[in-house]
Amino acid sequence: MNPDLVGRAFPPTPPYLVGREKVREFARAVFSDDPQHLDPEAARALGYGDVVAPPTFPIVLQDVTLQQLLAEPDSGIELSRVLHAEQRFRYSRPIVAGDELTAQLTVTGIRTLGGNAMVTSEAEMVDAAGAHVVTATSVLLVGEGDA
Repeated sequence: MNPDLVGRAFPPTPPYLVGREKVREFARAVFSDDPQHLDPEAARALGYGDVVAPPTFPIVLQDVTLQQLLAEPDSGIELSRVLHAEQRFRYSRPIVAGDELTAQLTVTGIRTLGGNAMVTSEAEMVDAAGAHVVTATSVLLVGEGDA
């Protein structure tokens, strides 16, 4: 595991346009039947412009940022040895269909545990105006490779 990854920021992702059908598909995939995730009128009744994404929806865009990390030649991370150990989200506001989001990943910590490593990263997601929407924090457990 390359300790020099700590503090490394990756380039922002291309803008991701949050689509109504993607929100609905994600809601169904996580078994959320809350009307605000499925019905634009229900979401509007709550004060939103369109359907509201479930709280774990940012993983869709965070995955793009984690692919950047995994593809980094000097990371020392091999996908076959990775376990997604922890996930958290810190919101400024909900994600709504029609949002255009960009994410940027920063590696915030590496902790070694007996030959394994815990890699913590944060993907900060902003809207088209540059306003913070959500930060997705992920901890990857990277197992020891063959020596």
